[in-house]
Amino acid sequence: MERLDKILANLGYGTRKELKKIVRNGIVEVNGVVAKDSGMQVDPEKDKIVINGEEIYYREFIYLMMNKPDGVISATYDNRDETVIDLLEVEHQVFEPFPVGRLDKDTVGLLLLTNDGELNHRLIAPKWKVDKVYFAKIDKEVTESDIKAFEKGITLDDGYVCKEAKLEIQSASEEGSDVLVTIQEGKFHQVKRMFEAVGKKVVYLKRIEFGTLKLDEELEEGEYRELTEEEIAILKSF
Repeated sequence: MERLDKILANLGYGTRKELKKIVRNGIVEVNGVVAKDSGMQVDPEKDKIVINGEEIYYREFIYLMMNKPDGVISATYDNRDETVIDLLEVEHQVFEPFPVGRLDKDTVGLLLLTNDGELNHRLIAPKWKVDKVYFAKIDKEVTESDIKAFEKGITLDDGYVCKEAKLEIQSASEEGSDVLVTIQEGKFHQVKRMFEAVGKKVVYLKRIEFGTLKLDEELEEGEYRELTEEEIAILKSF
């Protein structure tokens, strides 16, 4: 059971103060009866809630896939920089979603946002071993010895030893390389620091896969969409 005003606020119908007024005006019905108290307890799964003649469909959680653009930070709020939440429509912001893990400011690609705390924990906790796949452009030639070093576990500049990572070379020359990197952790600047540890620099980084969920190629940078039921089920299977 939840408060009526909380449900309506989550759906973007106004603040609790505004909803008090709306309910007083007699335009909200619960199971065919005009609601008199905005704080009344209702069951959003079973009770029929109508506002201004329109039946509403409540959901507690929201699941979004964004193609994060360069220059935007993976946070819910920041004093200086634009955040991924700023890119959302108000109808999605009202659910108060947060990024699942984070992408660096200059990293682009697949970012999941949700207000489902339990799912968030499962997806970012190392023990669940969720793969995260990145496409990267590197300033130098990536070699077989780098592949072996990633497999063995790279030691970062602070002494942390990374778990085994998969490095696949798509193209490589002295001018630079295109690679795919698969990791199951999310340490600060991890992919960049892993390459720095082998004397190379990441010049472009894009996450293309999270779990078995691939970035929707139809999403331009800065665009997002809700996940389908099938995609949500995939994430919940981890």
